[in-house]
Parts: sequence; structure tokens; C-alpha cells
Amino acid sequence: MTFRNAARQGIAILADDLTSAGDGAAPFRQAGHDARILLSAPASVPRHAAGVSAVDLGSRVLDEAAAVSRTERAARLFDGSELLFKTVDSTLRGHVAAEVRAAWVGSRRRAVVLAPAFPAEGRVTVKGVQYVRGVPVHESDYARDPVHPVRCSDLATLFPQAALAQPERADELPELIGNGGLIVCSAAEDRDLDRVVAAVPRLDDVLWVGSPGLAAALARRCARTTGSGPAPLPDPARRPLVVVGSTNPATRRQLAALRTRDDVQGVTVGTDPDPAVQALRSLTAPVLTLQTPDERHSPQTARLLARAQAAVVQALAEDHTVDALVVTGGETATTVLHPLGATGIDLVDEPEPGVVRGSLTGRLPLPVLIKAGGFGDDALLLRLSHLVRHRLAPGEHA
Repeated sequence: MTFRNAARQGIAILADDLTSAGDGAAPFRQAGHDARILLSAPASVPRHAAGVSAVDLGSRVLDEAAAVSRTERAARLFDGSELLFKTVDSTLRGHVAAEVRAAWVGSRRRAVVLAPAFPAEGRVTVKGVQYVRGVPVHESDYARDPVHPVRCSDLATLFPQAALAQPERADELPELIGNGGLIVCSAAEDRDLDRVVAAVPRLDDVLWVGSPGLAAALARRCARTTGSGPAPLPDPARRPLVVVGSTNPATRRQLAALRTRDDVQGVTVGTDPDPAVQALRSLTAPVLTLQTPDERHSPQTARLLARAQAAVVQALAEDHTVDALVVTGGETATTVLHPLGATGIDLVDEPEPGVVRGSLTGRLPLPVLIKAGGFGDDALLLRLSHLVRHRLAPGEHA
């Protein structure tokens, strides 16, 4: 890596939800760095910050003013990082423009390089417009997200003062960075993102903004040849619990596929957690599932269901009915993990795109797999439930 200041240390990732923090950190773990997700913003730079600190700011669920304030404070705290990366959702959900500007102010970096493409999941940027599998994101299913609907696909509209950079002209980036400003980079393939990263001489001149695609490109440039080896794999789970709070259609199809198996049983939680707790304790299958209702609800009812789901998970984890978690959706994961006394997640690896594997830090060091809501094919939860019950090394298939 090339930096302008030899005193800088550590890689910091600022994320608006938990799955984004995991997606941002996982490529660096694979590239040989120690990596930890922090479930909330710390008061000071952590002692382990010489590795990768991925902070879940929880800002996507806040109003815009609160999200801006929290993001700017976190960027200022980590402004001494040798690499500072602000995640954005690859479908542009959340307070994208406001948080990027806040992170830029807090980071005190010369320029911003914004590249939200995630080609492995069909999310690409073409002439500054964001697409998901060929459809502009504001015309996709993400436009109907009940909490964070996407209204705009055009990054030039979100960032009117931005310069647009095409991958075949990446050699112009040093001059654009030298002039200061925000640069939106189009990318349709991973190698386009590699070109962007390779063109920037000093990584700490820039606030990097993107999704897992850009994180992976930066990790490839920052790969360690010595130091931290592979993390030890968690012990196979005796009885995992698959927790589904996301209403994304992809996740619901994955759950339906999982529930077809004879060795899987589950319940749907209501606003009162006690019936679900008792029902799950009475089941005998080796894999249990806990889901919120398929239909969408008002925000108030959704919050009640989320709290009830968290109470169920807490009861089953504390009495050791379950000994591992597979959780879908960043907001669901945050809601579920905090009552367990978890302060973070020590990352092991990224077994599939959009999925992180690790162990909780705190009073219940459970193995955990966390999946972003909209990622994966219909068999993904089948594979993850197998993975958590068997000692499969990175690269082995479930």
C-alpha cells in the first residue's frame, strides 16, 4: 500500500447497517487482515484498530439529520486511518448523498472516489446510472422497499457537482483527485473497479465510497503476504436457528426452499414472543427457523415484530436451545444481536457473496452467519444451514 503519512495505521469501514459492515470487512479478512465488526460506534479508536474495524453506525434507520451527525462524528474519529472506506448500498437505499457528504467533511480527505457497483450480484454503474440485473434501481423491486424505497438511479442527480469517470479513462483519476471534489466511477466488471483502485497513487488521499465490489478491489491491492493467517473455523453447530426478518422476495424464496426439508422446522413470530418460544422449544428438528410474517406491515407493527423476534432469539440462546445463528437482513441482525450482549463480530470469512461468517464477541460467543437481505439464489439458506452444522473450510462447498 502507498500512503502519504507513515504514521497512519489501520483500515476503517463506516457502514450504515450491519450487513454492509460485514460485506465491507470480509474481503480484507480474506486478504490476510484481522477484521472485527463493531455493533456501534466507539467513543475512541479501538485498541485492535491496527487491523480492520468495520463500524455499524445504524444510520440507515435514522432520520437524515441524525444519520449525518453520526456519520460525520465517526469519520472524524477514524480520520487517521490509512484507508477510510464508507459503504453505500449497491441499490442506493438509505441516506446515500447526505451520508457521503458528512463522511467527507469528517474525514478531511482531499477527494471522494465513489464506485457503488457490485458486479458479482448484478449491480453495475453505467454512465453514472445504477442498475440491478439490467434494470435501473428506481424501477426494480428496491423501489418498493417498505422502509427504504429507492427513488433515484442517477448518481449525477444525487451528486450534481460530481465528476463522472469511465473505467477506460481511469488514468485521469490522479488529476481529478488533485483538484479535490467528488468523483463518480462507472464500473460493469470487477476489473473496472481494480482499474480505479490501481490508478490512485496514495490511498489515504481519498475517502473511498462503495459497496462490496469496491471493498474487494481495495482488499486485493492491500493484500497481506505475511501476518494474520486464516481464522479458526467455528465448531459445528448442534442446533442452529435461522432468523428471517427481511421481507425481500429473494430471502422469502430462500426460506421457502429451506422449509421443504424434513430436518427443518420453524414458526412465525407474532407481536407476543412467548408462543414462538414455547413452540420452538417443543420442536425436534436439527435446524430451526424463526420468521416474521410474509406480509408487510406498518412501521409500528414491524417494530413490534422485530422486538418479539429478538426476544425469542435471546430466550433460545440463553437457555442453549440453539447454539448458532443464521440471520438475514442487517436491521434484523442488529435487533437480534444487541440483546445477546454482543459488542461485535470477529470475522472468519465470506463463504458466499453477501454472507459473512464469524463469532460474536460478548457474553455469548455464538457462531453466526449473516446474509444481506437481497443476495443469493433460492438455495442459499439451504447451503448456509449445512455450512453452520459442518466444519467446511473456506472454499469448500456446502
